[in-house]
Amino acid sequence: MDKVKKTEQQWREQLSDAQYHVTREAGTERPYTGDYQVTPGHGIYHCICCGAPLFENEHKFESHCGWPSFDRPLADAAVEEHHDTSHGMRRIEVTCRRCDAHLGHVFPDGPHDTTGLRYCINSVALDYHPAE
Repeated sequence: MDKVKKTEQQWREQLSDAQYHVTREAGTERPYTGDYQVTPGHGIYHCICCGAPLFENEHKFESHCGWPSFDRPLADAAVEEHHDTSHGMRRIEVTCRRCDAHLGHVFPDGPHDTTGLRYCINSVALDYHPAE
């Protein structure tokens, strides 16, 4: 998969202010303000910046944390994980492998009956394609 590279100006023209802040500046949307609730049915969540497929609806769960949560990415090659020590915390940042967009973080407190992981993802970083 080829890397998507754009200038800051190109990203600003493509994205809303909130999308730009989260994906290009590693920001975070306020909890419980996002669009995506847990719903039945098949669908794929894509990166808002480059359109890469990232997560499946079937792997989404209600974590009560205020952001969409998944127990795994669509494929290992969909995302990258990086150590993040910002804000005085030690976390694992999740980015889109194709365009380096900041998506959120992954934590080891997900469902024990699946992966045990919680990919806590900002909804403004995602574009849902139902029935895909």
